[in-house]
Amino acid sequence: MRSRYLPSIRAAGAGLAALALLASGCSDDSGTPSKESSRPASPSEEPSPDGTASAAPAKGSVKVERTITTGLRAPWGLAPLPGGDLLISTRNSGKIFRVDGRNGKKTELGQVPGVGASGEGGLLGIAVPPDDAKMIYAYFTTESDNRIVRMLYDSKKPRGDQLGAPDTILKGIPRGEIHNGGRIAFGPDKMLYAGTGESGEGGLAQDKDSLGGKILRMTPDGEPPGQGNPQSDSVVYSYGHRNVQGLDWDGDKRLWASEFGQNTWDELNLIRPGKNYGWPDAEGKTGRSGFVDPLEQWRPADASPSGLAVAEGSVWMAGLRGERLWRIPLKGTKPAARPQSFLDGRYGRLRTVVSDGADHLWLVTNETDSRGTPEKGDDRILKLKVS
Repeated sequence: MRSRYLPSIRAAGAGLAALALLASGCSDDSGTPSKESSRPASPSEEPSPDGTASAAPAKGSVKVERTITTGLRAPWGLAPLPGGDLLISTRNSGKIFRVDGRNGKKTELGQVPGVGASGEGGLLGIAVPPDDAKMIYAYFTTESDNRIVRMLYDSKKPRGDQLGAPDTILKGIPRGEIHNGGRIAFGPDKMLYAGTGESGEGGLAQDKDSLGGKILRMTPDGEPPGQGNPQSDSVVYSYGHRNVQGLDWDGDKRLWASEFGQNTWDELNLIRPGKNYGWPDAEGKTGRSGFVDPLEQWRPADASPSGLAVAEGSVWMAGLRGERLWRIPLKGTKPAARPQSFLDGRYGRLRTVVSDGADHLWLVTNETDSRGTPEKGDDRILKLKVS
């Protein structure tokens, strides 16, 4: 098990580490709130009354029940299958593996053709439709764009040859060495949602004709749904995003998203269709007219969030640079208490977190993507019990 300190702090020695932890307000595993987690909230652009919504407890808990598997190389997306097995995508190789949920055995399903792994790009998010476990959707970077494909999955074929030919359902998402977005997920409305990045060109986030810097909502065929989107002929659902990599819904079917900031504030946003989330004109809570402020915000050193899941009345957010799992307890559309952090530095960079629909989470580490400090066994999938 690795040291609890961040890599830069470990290298500086125990004395400097202690000073750095005191200065940054980092928590211990009891979940003490970080003093740097957010500024005072500004009024929401369109506040939603919480009514009699029950609040999640101010204090939560995280228990690592077991390590499901180890030895993954640059894992990125995770999709649960009926019966308890997991699908995992690997960014650099373009391969998808099936992981046995009981013994952790990995089976290679195949390699997605056309993946151009460069910079932050490669094979990113994967998703399985709620009513068809034999179809796998994948978001990946090519030499010219980011796109979403779907593939038939046939477990009866030989190892490494179980993926059918990809059917492209959406292409033309801007690509770059940075900010490719990549998270895809099916919502409670059975529509497919995708978080995209602005590929390092901030202006694309405000360009409604671009698919970059957006949250997209589409049918399983990649078409505009016709109803529910701001424009009936567009898959654009919200805009003004820098780099969205976390998507999930609460029990009232509200969509939450995590977003990388630049130098000042990472964000947790409550997503409403047609709203402008500010980038590149606003970062974090500004209170500026026309922009939606985030519900919570963090210094990038404490978060740099990727995956996000909702469980037990709280949002759980995986931090890469921050190397910790954040818990944000909710009361309707508001925070019920200050965020807590868990597993600080214990497993290194954390890429993806997925709920099992109850009180457990799957957590994917990300030490082998060239930005971490991998140790024996990295990368791994952990099973957590949370409250």
